[in-house]
Formats: sequence, C-alpha cells, structure tokens
Amino acid sequence: MPRQMKCSICKSPVPPRRENPSFPFCSPRCRLIDLGKWLGEEYRVPERSADREDESAPHPAGDGEPTDS
Repeated sequence: MPRQMKCSICKSPVPPRRENPSFPFCSPRCRLIDLGKWLGEEYRVPERSADREDESAPHPAGDGEPTDS
C-alpha cells in the first residue's frame, strides 16, 4: 500500500492527485499559503557565491600561460 503523503503546510493527509486538484497540498488554502511564501520571498533558491564562480571560471590571460595574440 502506498505511503500517505502529508501537506507541507499543515501536515494533514493529502488525497491522491486524481481526487485532489490542489495536489501536492491538502486544500486550495494551503496551496495559496505556499504561493504567498514564494511571493513574499520566504523561500529562496541559493545563489552561487562569487568565490565559487571564480574557482570554476577559466583563468584570464596573463596568468603565465601563453596566449594566441
């Protein structure tokens, strides 16, 4: 038997997608609360830090390697 999913907002059981137009939430109310959190910037996707970008970026000319000039 499949495991019952829980709503990420209120932790109530979530009916299957075929029975629930608000899936993966339990209700339209919880779906709107989640949308409000995204719009209010409570959820954020982390940016890559400048330090990490510098480490993975190719080195500019002048670092001791010959260039095609």
